[in-house]
Parts: sequence; C-alpha cells; structure tokens
Amino acid sequence: MADSIAIRDCGRWDYARAWAAMKAFTDDRDADTPDELWRVEHPGVFTLGQAGHAEHVLDRGDTPLVQTDRGGQVTYHGPGQIVLYPLLDLRRQRLGARDLVTRLEQSVVDWLAEQGIASAPRADAPGVYVNDAKIAALGLRIRRGCSYHGLAVNIAMDLSPFTRINPCGHAGMAVTDLASLGVECSMADAREGLTQAVVSRLSLTQAGH
Repeated sequence: MADSIAIRDCGRWDYARAWAAMKAFTDDRDADTPDELWRVEHPGVFTLGQAGHAEHVLDRGDTPLVQTDRGGQVTYHGPGQIVLYPLLDLRRQRLGARDLVTRLEQSVVDWLAEQGIASAPRADAPGVYVNDAKIAALGLRIRRGCSYHGLAVNIAMDLSPFTRINPCGHAGMAVTDLASLGVECSMADAREGLTQAVVSRLSLTQAGH
C-alpha cells in the first residue's frame, strides 16, 4: 500500500468543490489511507494563494476569483489544462515538501522531453518553463503531514486570461502551452503521459497495476 497510488479521474470539476473535497480527504485520512492522484480540468477560474496579493489580478473581468490555501500567488485554471492533485502522506513516503516540489517539476520536464520539448524549473518561481515562458504551475499545501493542491500543465488552452494577471506574481511573465509550441497531443494522451511521469518520479506504482 505504501508504494502504490490510486488514480482518480474527476473530469471537469468546479474549482471550489474540488478544493473542498481535497481538504475533506486530507482531514479524514489516517495512517492507513491509500494515497491518491486526482486528475481534473477546471472551468475558467483565477486562484490566489494563501499569501497572494490581490494587486496581481490586473483585470478579473467576469472570471471567478478564489482565495485558496495553497502556496504561491495568482494563477489561472481553464479548459485545455491538465491539473494533477497528488494527495500524499509525506511522512509515509519519507518526502519533504521541497523534495515533492522538485519531483513534480521534474516529472513535467521528463514528459515534455518525450514530446521533443526542452524545459526546466526556475529557482525564483516554482513551475516549469520553456525558454522564459511558463508551461506548468505548481502550488501545494501540507497539512497533518499530507499534501494537497498540486500541478497544472497547459496543453491546448485559451492563454489570454494569463495576460490579465501577473502569473505567480511576476509582471509580464510569458505563458505558453504545448499547442503553441507546435506539438499536437490529445488531452487523454497528455493526461496519461503526465500521470506516468509523476508516478515514476514519486517512485510509486498505480494501484491495481
């Protein structure tokens, strides 16, 4: 059990409901609760981290804004973006928060390399970048020794909402997606590939496999 993770497909899910479900899962779990990886797409929403500054939202328009309890500043979630939420017992996995961030970032680097795209994390801004453009955002919360929130990877989406914020608190930061880089990949294939990359970097196996 300790070295396996269950994959849960959540489909298109309202952000606030997903957040409430993650908190409830984390609060209700005990030392024997299996870890899970939730896979989801969100309708368009801006989310502001626990210590986020509202001034980084330049033009909210009619897009919902949710103040949440993850780390980091402001980001955007929307259709065409794959969001992975690793709900892990870090004590059981003997993982620290920094190690988890590194592994999640590296999983995206691994998967993008399979698509022929060179990418890298940045020390001053969590996430993954292709040249200077952000393609994946990352924000976590650790509570009771367990993680929730997670990783968002841009596949083929409307990127214009990112121009209405300072992504992750950085004014003028460019944001890209896989489609803009000339790579055609279905959401289903991207979801499976990213899942495999994350599970591998966490040194886990999928439950039932």
